[in-house]
Amino acid sequence: MSAENDMIKLYSARILALAADMPHTTRLQNPTATAKKRAPLCGSTVTVDLKVENGIVTDYGQDVKACALGQAAAAVIGAAIVGQPISTIEKGRKELFDMLKNGGPVPAAPFDGLEVLEPAKDYKNRHASIMLAFDATLDALQAHQATG
Repeated sequence: MSAENDMIKLYSARILALAADMPHTTRLQNPTATAKKRAPLCGSTVTVDLKVENGIVTDYGQDVKACALGQAAAAVIGAAIVGQPISTIEKGRKELFDMLKNGGPVPAAPFDGLEVLEPAKDYKNRHASIMLAFDATLDALQAHQATG
């Protein structure tokens, strides 16, 4: 019963609300770059379209097929990413990884809403799904830099 209670706590009302109200769920027309990432363990996928001007994300679209945790991460990232420079996105990804894998602090603003996923650090099999939105975004940004 303890494991079941832990899972119920993990899927909090706040996580479920984020998953249900994800921003930027429409794919972009003529994006600067696109990338798709898949978590091999669970099969979750995130496809990201973005537009970049002068190193700043100016528009963002995402198609997320993931568990509630992956959806919640994508919701927080999607709500905060427009207007951010690449360096802030890279920092946010590193901080989320450190929070999940190394017990690091909650990511700094503008990605501080990811604190809702702090309880997931004990569920290593969920980490890849949680990281997908950042990983797809950074792949898209690298593709843009390679062609730009």
